[in-house]
Amino acid sequence: MQIEKTKNWLEKIVIGLNLCPFAKHPFKSEKIRYIVHEGSDLNVLSETLVNELRHLAKAEDIETTLIIMADTLQDFEDYLNYVDFSEQILAELDLEGVIQVASFHPLYQFHGSNLDDVENYTNRSPYPMLHLLKESSVTWAVDNFPNVDDIPNQNMKTMQELGLEKVKELLNC
Repeated sequence: MQIEKTKNWLEKIVIGLNLCPFAKHPFKSEKIRYIVHEGSDLNVLSETLVNELRHLAKAEDIETTLIIMADTLQDFEDYLNYVDFSEQILAELDLEGVIQVASFHPLYQFHGSNLDDVENYTNRSPYPMLHLLKESSVTWAVDNFPNVDDIPNQNMKTMQELGLEKVKELLNC
């Protein structure tokens, strides 16, 4: 269920609204690994994270991994603290420059924004997630897509044009 809902979010929101022009290729070519972490034990989640970082670093057929947290880190502040912790794990495994961590959460809120600002939906997902990306894929995308620096502003503009109700409707599909 969580994987299907996540794939739907990727297809309808991330790819469908072109929030990430780099997402279509790994999605269509099935180079995304989906891992569902159930339960609320952060030690188990950390073990999963370590295993997935190591797996992704070695995998040739996977570009990115989404760790979907069905029952964990529902509080956004707790989630942000864990994202910081995941960066420490990345460094301890000597994978900085090899893999990077991106974040998505159902209550994502940019600093200085209001909870219901439509711009927050550029990073909202059905579940809290850690998005592990190979740096080589990121570098390729940056080198091959024009105006990469404009993507965040374009995404916010897209959300504003759609409006809060339409974005919520799409997210709940």
